[in-house]
Amino acid sequence: MNEQLYIGLMSGTSMDGVDAVLVRMAGGRWLAAEAHAFLPYPGRLKSELIDLQNTGFNELHRSMLLAQELGGLYAQIVTALLQNERLSPQDITAVGCHGQTVRHAPESGYSIQLADLARVAETSGILTVGDFRSRDLAAGGQGAPLVPAFHEALFGSPHETRVVLNIGGIANISVLPPGEAAYGFDTGPGNMLMDAWVHHIWRQPYDENGAKAAEGKVLPDLLAQWLAHPYLARPYPKSTGRELFSLPWLLPQLSDGLNPHDVLKTLLEFTAQSIYDAITSAAPAARNIYVCGGGIRNTALMESLSKRFAARNTNLHSTAALNLDPQWVEAAAFGWLAAAWVNRLPGNPYRATGARGPRVLGAGYPA
Repeated sequence: MNEQLYIGLMSGTSMDGVDAVLVRMAGGRWLAAEAHAFLPYPGRLKSELIDLQNTGFNELHRSMLLAQELGGLYAQIVTALLQNERLSPQDITAVGCHGQTVRHAPESGYSIQLADLARVAETSGILTVGDFRSRDLAAGGQGAPLVPAFHEALFGSPHETRVVLNIGGIANISVLPPGEAAYGFDTGPGNMLMDAWVHHIWRQPYDENGAKAAEGKVLPDLLAQWLAHPYLARPYPKSTGRELFSLPWLLPQLSDGLNPHDVLKTLLEFTAQSIYDAITSAAPAARNIYVCGGGIRNTALMESLSKRFAARNTNLHSTAALNLDPQWVEAAAFGWLAAAWVNRLPGNPYRATGARGPRVLGAGYPA
């Protein structure tokens, strides 16, 4: 079968920018990820997107303006990636664009990802596929997480149950049992609460290498309170986002006079413990966990996770050990999903989302 090139675009719950990954496919068969580019969001754009998490004045108009702006940014990074790789739009079969999630409400049957997909297609000159969550939601699923099917295709083993852990704004896992359909779910906060606290206190976007958290100590009562959050005990399939875990959720729980480093350290341990609890419950036999997403760069978080799992004789690895850079994984997944749409192949991990069965995901906007 002829080889085809796709570009996957992903902007996650951290809302820090958009990743683009060039992937090579043969029909629905993965061959390689070949290049990457990143375009940061302007600070104003991130703030306006976060504001849309809650109801507010004129939000429909604001959301459409932001969708247009995002469409322009997405087309911009596609063009930059093509230029970097000396490719033309005609070399690309399709762009897979996730868009920017601003509301995720599967209990109400919807999830909103802002992206003017028609603008991406019009500006880039490439067939653009997006709106990946709606069909799964229509089939009774959560519409998230969407990546377990991709993880299964790339990282599954016929000999062992593997877990892929993505630590973005929200953390999610894919459990890959040999010979069975993948499943997974959002475990709870990843970087989101830590990033929000660091920005609130220090006006910095994140805690580089976990250095500030390393200066603090755990506040056990607060940690126990957070670990009692009902979402964590809810059975999967399940998914979450800023609707549950955000600065407005966090601040009312903090008393005056707390050391900000201690709060950050406790948030880090909240993320680590909730991930550990989810994996040991959903995949107790797993002995190899492959990590991707921005959280892999938080040295203190990775050390905390490694210490927990070492006691179970379970090893943490980067997905680089399976030939895919941890920063490329999520964007690559949407290139893979675009190929699935073009070839009319099911892309939803229905066991993970709870949908009634396999479905072809997405909607296409021709060039």
